[in-house]
Amino acid sequence: MTIDESLLLDKSVLAGSPPDVTCFKHALERGDHCLNEHFEAGKPIREIIYKRAWLIDQLLISAWHHHIDSDAMALIAVGGYGRGNLLPASDVDLMLLVKPRKKKSLKPGIETFLAFLWDMGLDVGHSVRTVKDCVQEAKSDITVATNLMESRLIIGNAALYETMVKMTGPKKVWPSRKFFAAKWEEQTARHHKFHDSENNLEPNVKEGPGGLRDIQMIGWVAKRHFDAERLRDLVKHDFLSQTEYDSLDQGHNFLWRVRYALHVISGRREDRLLFDHQKNVAAKFGFTAADNSGVEQFMRLYYRTVKEVSRLNEMLLQHFQEEIIYARRRETIRPLNKRFQIRNDFIEIKNRQVFKKYPIALLEVFLLLQQNQNIKGVRASTVRLIRESLDLIDDGFRADIKSQSLFLEIIRQPHRVGHELRRMHKYGVLGAYMPEFAKIEGLMQFDLFHIYTVDEHILFVIRNMRRFGLDEYRKKYPLCRQVLEQIPKQELLYFAGMFHDMAKGRDGDHSTLGSSDALEFCKRHHLSDYDAKLVAWLVEHHLLMSKTAQREDINDPEVINKFAREVGDSIHLDYLYLLTVADINGTNPRLWNSWKDALIADLYNKTLSALWRGLENPINKEEFIHDSKTRSLTIINNGIQAVPDTGAIWSYLSDDYFMRYSPTEIAWHTQAIMKCSEDRLPMILLREETERGATALFIYMHDHDNIFSRVSRTLDLLDLNVVDARIMSSNHGFTLDTFSILEKSGATVKGRERKKEIMTALKQNLLSLDKPIRRADRIRSRRLRHFSIPTRINFDIDKKNKRNIMEVSAMDRPGFLSSVGTALEFCGTRLQAAKIATYGERVEDIFFITDRNNQVITDAAKLKCLTDTITTSLSMN
Repeated sequence: MTIDESLLLDKSVLAGSPPDVTCFKHALERGDHCLNEHFEAGKPIREIIYKRAWLIDQLLISAWHHHIDSDAMALIAVGGYGRGNLLPASDVDLMLLVKPRKKKSLKPGIETFLAFLWDMGLDVGHSVRTVKDCVQEAKSDITVATNLMESRLIIGNAALYETMVKMTGPKKVWPSRKFFAAKWEEQTARHHKFHDSENNLEPNVKEGPGGLRDIQMIGWVAKRHFDAERLRDLVKHDFLSQTEYDSLDQGHNFLWRVRYALHVISGRREDRLLFDHQKNVAAKFGFTAADNSGVEQFMRLYYRTVKEVSRLNEMLLQHFQEEIIYARRRETIRPLNKRFQIRNDFIEIKNRQVFKKYPIALLEVFLLLQQNQNIKGVRASTVRLIRESLDLIDDGFRADIKSQSLFLEIIRQPHRVGHELRRMHKYGVLGAYMPEFAKIEGLMQFDLFHIYTVDEHILFVIRNMRRFGLDEYRKKYPLCRQVLEQIPKQELLYFAGMFHDMAKGRDGDHSTLGSSDALEFCKRHHLSDYDAKLVAWLVEHHLLMSKTAQREDINDPEVINKFAREVGDSIHLDYLYLLTVADINGTNPRLWNSWKDALIADLYNKTLSALWRGLENPINKEEFIHDSKTRSLTIINNGIQAVPDTGAIWSYLSDDYFMRYSPTEIAWHTQAIMKCSEDRLPMILLREETERGATALFIYMHDHDNIFSRVSRTLDLLDLNVVDARIMSSNHGFTLDTFSILEKSGATVKGRERKKEIMTALKQNLLSLDKPIRRADRIRSRRLRHFSIPTRINFDIDKKNKRNIMEVSAMDRPGFLSSVGTALEFCGTRLQAAKIATYGERVEDIFFITDRNNQVITDAAKLKCLTDTITTSLSMN
């Protein structure tokens, strides 16, 4: 049943003279309310948005009659409104087309008319142009040409409008060949803004890959070249099958419905599926749950929809390219083998029976693309047949030694592995060949740590692995390049990357389940027992290296020896290091910075040294300290004739100091302390970038219990991130504190003025230890407001180092570290070291603490004080 127009608008209320803007305003509100009710009732979205355009048409026509008395002008709808569809908060884009030399005389009436529209409550975007203006602007700006192409006459001089349409048509400006090339370039640039991924955490329904703009792109080219008014016309032109059109139409309606819901929920023009709105939008589609499962199911439907739209967009643009760009060229056909040929630089099957006769050709096509890099892509007709033939990839196909060999050959190729796996994914072949992969397609996790769906993340991980070997990424991943050249079989790394998260979404530990899947897959593909077990081990332990680096003290030889025993040998270490770096970069590019790079590399190098030394002969504490002092002295003495006496300083420092600092750092500290007099305390030093990949902040002063809380709060006020802290006390009443800090962007501290600002603020606050420091007045980020993670505080005892381990898991928020520092001070405890780790919206920090006498805390009341104070303080932020 169609929507009754008389219920949307009572035209009689608009007939009064002079016009009453209140009546128009109420008519608009009533019409929108009626349409929203139809939306909530599940009416077809296409009819709803077309009827809203009709509603606005009637209001504009009535307002025109009241304010415009001239036949020298026409009112034209452009943009989405020109297409005859309008969402609740979309702009009403208008062009007032006027006859030459009439602009000035018509200006007062136009201004009154437009002011009336704004007063009515419409968000109007407008331009006033002559036909000549339209031609000139269309020639210089394809966006203007596109708007004019899909324009629509609302009221006014029809002849004037028809003249404009004719003068800006493809025979006059932007012929279809140039139009197509420019719009394709425009789409490519737009997709790059979204990392060429449909599966972003907060996708843009309109502009993102696979979104409404991609569908509009198809319509624009179809209209320009074929004069097609509707997408359905592409079926007649044999560019779409009926099934493909139905799929595109379903996707179109779904995206319209999502965008409509966003406008209603946000009360404004909002095209991004932000965390703010995802749960409410999901509920309007029937996905409700007390936990996050409802929104995750809805987003999975969204991602699968935009993936299909993106695939159809790619296929149709390939069709258009063949029809528009290559139509005038002399056709060249070059055979590849008895199944495939290259036609005008694009691969295609030789006949429609190829896949039926040779099902393995469904894999072979991707191998040929890797081996013939001059091929620009796959012809649209072949893409369609690949999609139609996916049912041929069954258990028998997967068990066929020829299929398995082809898949292994694709993974073993020296070029375009990640690129062709992504293409296999888009065409549906990867999910068909690997049912495990199909289960995680479009699977999202409602958090800030994983910014891509699981399938997209896996493909990014493999892309990163491939990049390690490219010259253009040598500078970004120098150690990865070196290690990659050492591993014997790169395909094993790819398999580990493919399976490391493949079991997500299932009940149980995804690392264990994925390891089992990987082992079975490798054995099915006839990998050696050693190779299969190596891949399975990597999948099971893919988080081991990052957890060890970020949660344990890797300056402790025992930590390194324990990790080395778990790894076993240098081959496992090499693969695990590469998998770890690729995984972190593929989870969220913002997670990777110079500090994390240096941290993981430091663990790799220390473990490699331990393995070379032999697991049966681990380095002991005394040997480690002696070596550290010797190397430190070498640095200090370098180029100096009069050798300084370090004994006076080093005699006051504990063995722990020499274990937790590198020789470079020890030399830096020692040289600075030797030059520092009492009147220069506190001594505050900055080194822009160290071997730890962060800016080192070193503080030397008389010991005091509240130094850490004051430093952390000062750094918070300066908008700096602390990624590591080491707090050391000497035997003669001094503290040697080192903080590894980064700017919020993840960059090291740079610039003389910025360094001066930091050092001045710290000195001021450390010279007045009795004066309070104000809290940073910073609002929690919009994204964080949509997550609720309870604060959990756990304690353990590090008997070997005679200290307590306090692990704080909580929601990330401004001032987190300074809140913990204040609690440590208030409860009479001392910080020895801190490991800072943030995973999206979740913080998991580890603090190594003692009482004020540097002894293990055994008083339960003191531990309760810490728990209560930290919890209360964080709840106030």
